[in-house]
Amino acid sequence: MTRVLIADDHDLLRDVLRSYLEAEGGFSVVTAADLPSALELVAGEEGFDLLLLDYSMPGMNGFDGLAKAIAAVPGTPVALMSGMAPVGVAEKVLACGAAGFLPKTLPARSVVNAIRFMAAGETYMPLDMIRQQPDQGSPDIGLSPREREVLSRLCEGLASKEIARDLGLREPTIKLHVKTICRKLGARNRTHAAMLARERALC
Repeated sequence: MTRVLIADDHDLLRDVLRSYLEAEGGFSVVTAADLPSALELVAGEEGFDLLLLDYSMPGMNGFDGLAKAIAAVPGTPVALMSGMAPVGVAEKVLACGAAGFLPKTLPARSVVNAIRFMAAGETYMPLDMIRQQPDQGSPDIGLSPREREVLSRLCEGLASKEIARDLGLREPTIKLHVKTICRKLGARNRTHAAMLARERALC
């Protein structure tokens, strides 16, 4: 069971997210309306797999609240969500040590996948934000160490299930990595990604 704490000052959003996650199965969701309440919950309970915090809710004060939350739950992924996603915010979130950034405009299915991804210890950023990354034109196109591991196995022709077994991850996590890799490489599919990676000496 994946335990998630969702903190947001909008009652409807909290309820919708909780209902959707619990309907998916495999999730236990606790909610809070502001940062102080969220910090009280994590202090009183153990075993959260992910904290998902609204960027502009009471008590956050921007990135200060994020830093407080990360310090309060060492080793537990903490992510931000926001109704607005201006260029640069996602990078700052990740630079602070967060597990990711979720625009509230994401489709429900994408939100569920992202939450699973981050709860598994991975980092999530929407694909449209990846396209905005300033290092996209650099030789390594901004691939994370984990993405490089997945890419090397794509080059070997392994299937997602085989890569998941090899790296000790879940198959949906691998598929999300493959999507991100394809976007960063400008590839049409996993086969094209492997071909481009070989051409650029990335594997």
